[in-house]
Amino acid sequence: MDDDTATEILAATYRALCQHGYAALTVKDIAAEADRSKASIHYYYDSKENLFAEFLDFLYERYTAKITGVDGSTPREELDSLLDTVLTDGRTIPGQEFRTALLEIKAQAPYNDAFRTQLARFDAVLFDQLREIIVAGIETGEFDDTVEPSVAAEFLVTTITGAHTRHVATDRSIDRFNETITRYAETHLFADAPAEATR
Repeated sequence: MDDDTATEILAATYRALCQHGYAALTVKDIAAEADRSKASIHYYYDSKENLFAEFLDFLYERYTAKITGVDGSTPREELDSLLDTVLTDGRTIPGQEFRTALLEIKAQAPYNDAFRTQLARFDAVLFDQLREIIVAGIETGEFDDTVEPSVAAEFLVTTITGAHTRHVATDRSIDRFNETITRYAETHLFADAPAEATR
């Protein structure tokens, strides 16, 4: 399959996923979005599951570029930028519909090895990026040197993942979660945390 065809099908998958959700989505829906026949989609992908395994790889490449490309001249600025990147309001891209559909895909992971493997890669790249920022912050003296980078990164990944789930499931503001996690960073990670905030 040439790159243009792959991009076209995967972009159509994104649009169809936002519109229908994962559970109700069919290859016919994706074909309609791509303005192709159902048979032509099946020519490249023999099942919906195989198509979505490729789709998650497609998303992973873009997610990695987004996560590793955060701005900031200091580790503290990089952390702030990363938190803003992963905790944006649901009204922005990718939007509530996509977040909901992605949660449906995550719900399939315990039963689908390919999905679980792909989703673990998303988790790992966020963990690695957070850990690198925290290590750099400790080395420059911006972050408290008693912080264990792997533990802090694990906590942040778990909290971010939970924030996304709560946002979709309960319609809680993702901006509020951003404030909460930023507050955690200020009181537990940064070396210059205000004394009254650490009591």
